[in-house]
Amino acid sequence: MARYRGPKQKKARRFKEPIFGPSKALERKPYGPGQHGRSRFNRKSEYAIQLEEKQKAKYTYGLLEKQFRNLFKAASAKSGVAGENLLQALECRLDNTVFRMGFARTRRQARQLVSHKHIVVNGGIVNIPSFDVSPGDVVSIRPKSRNLEVIDDSLSGSSRNKYKWVETDAKSRSGKMLYVPTMEEIPENINVQLIVELYSK
Repeated sequence: MARYRGPKQKKARRFKEPIFGPSKALERKPYGPGQHGRSRFNRKSEYAIQLEEKQKAKYTYGLLEKQFRNLFKAASAKSGVAGENLLQALECRLDNTVFRMGFARTRRQARQLVSHKHIVVNGGIVNIPSFDVSPGDVVSIRPKSRNLEVIDDSLSGSSRNKYKWVETDAKSRSGKMLYVPTMEEIPENINVQLIVELYSK
């Protein structure tokens, strides 16, 4: 299954944001990686700014270029605002939904739970991280996997029931998507208009 396997903290420092979760490396070195990371004269072109925003969205949600481009094409074909459609499509991925429900501390961990067949959607096992979760769908932990330590640790954290569009029942190890979030509700710091402008060239 294709996914980014490179150094996470180097990417976080590149975007100057903890896109993979809390980052001690970013706290210690709040500047870009490499010999020019500290440069104050690193001016960026309009294209470079747009490209960086697209790259940040890709790494945040764990997609590669082809997956992201196909998702953008589908979002553009739908009625409504392309940028908002794109963010909503990213949020409705199964791996992201598992993360939002608090069953995993990171999207990478959520993706692994899905691909290892620990996740059940509406009573059936789903091992496709890109599976599109719809409002009303019930996402739960497979009965044999409910006592996994990583899930217990994640549910004991503060992320559970943090997002209005999903609800989680820690006791039954299940959750439900209540509705598709609006762009204003999605907490990720992503300027989708820059991505739309990039792909429109």
